[in-house]
Formats: sequence, C-alpha cells, structure tokens
Amino acid sequence: LIPYVTIFLFGIVVGSFLNVCIYRLPEGESIVKVPSHCMSCGAKLRWFDLIPLFSWLFLRGRCRQCKAVISVQYPVVEAVNGILWVAVFLVNGMNGMSVLYSLMASALLTLSVIDWRTFEIPFGINVFLGVLGVVAVFLEKEEWRSHLIGAVCVSGVLFVLYLLSKGRAIGGGDIKLMAVSGLFLGAAPTVCAMFIGLVTGGGYGAYMLISKKLDRKDHFAFGPFLAFGLAVA
Repeated sequence: LIPYVTIFLFGIVVGSFLNVCIYRLPEGESIVKVPSHCMSCGAKLRWFDLIPLFSWLFLRGRCRQCKAVISVQYPVVEAVNGILWVAVFLVNGMNGMSVLYSLMASALLTLSVIDWRTFEIPFGINVFLGVLGVVAVFLEKEEWRSHLIGAVCVSGVLFVLYLLSKGRAIGGGDIKLMAVSGLFLGAAPTVCAMFIGLVTGGGYGAYMLISKKLDRKDHFAFGPFLAFGLAVA
C-alpha cells in the first residue's frame, strides 16, 4: 500500500505542474520562469497555497488575496493524474516502463484539456511524447520494428486523410500525436488506440448532432478521444 500512496502523492504533485502547463502553454507564457500566481489578481502564491489538492480545499476554492473563485480544474487534474499513475503501476508493475507510461499519461491528460479548450495540441507536448518514444525503443530494443511500424501505421492513414480533405477531416496535431505515441506504444496498441478514439469520438459527435448541440459544419476536438484511446492501450 505504501508504494502506491507514494506514487499517488508524486502524481498529484506532477498534476499541479500540469495545471501550469494547461493555462500557460496556449498563452505562450513560460512554465518555469514565471512564479505561480492568481489568474485574477496576479498575486504571487505562497508555498502553502501550492499544496496539491489540499490548498484548494483549505482555501475553499478561492484566492487568499482577492477571493476570486479558483477553478475546480486544479484539484480535478491533480487527482486524476495521481489516479492514472497508480493505475499504470498496478497494471504494469514497478519498472522503468511504468515510469515512462506515467509520464505519457500526464502528457495525454494535459493535451486533452488544452485541445478541448483551444482546438490545438501544443507542439511541445508532441515533442515530449516523441522523446519518450525514443527512450521506449531503447528500453525495448527487441521490439524496435513494432515501434517503428506504430509510428506510421495510423499516422500515415491520417496524413492521407488530411491531404484528401485539405485539413478539414483531421488536424495536423492529431497526426503528430499518433506518430509519436505510435513510436512509444508499438503497432498493435496504436491501432487499438485509434479504434477506441474513433468509437468514443464518433459516439460523442453523433450525440451532439442528434441533440442539435452541433451542426454538420461545426467541429470538435478529436485529440481528447485519441488520448483516451492511447491511455487505455
């Protein structure tokens, strides 16, 4: 039990950093040089205002200085990341690949929230996933062919779709996401991830059309559904 509690605590600490990335990356703001501050009044946060989960609860979801409401996203992202890390280690065991899988899960969580809000997947997150993919290839040298096939088997199809539709059917960020994630996971899991993404994303799109919350000319972020498929795979 103690190892998993420790993993959860590390996960929520990293989750706190993910919130920084979620808010700052779309704005082009530094994620390391600028100190943590209130998004409403700009007041610099003290160390006791930055304790994952607990600070939000103690402050009752409001800034200590200006009393502005602090989004519930902060504790939710922290908690979800902690849970994801524990799930990864439970499924894969205590090994180096589980560390990589956990970092991948954190990146997928971050890009999902950003893409849902902005319809863009930050290039830096795809670069980070690409680096994890290269490391995975070195750790699983005997499976290098599967990793290389994974990098192109889905992204190649999406790229053709992108060309045929002139960018209307799929985004460039989604193609890059499946390429670098495919390099990380290998061929079979990447195809599985794409299937899950299509089913969940298609189901969501159908629901939105039937409920008339979208029309045929609208679009929605597909990245979160791909990320969900990749996390499951």
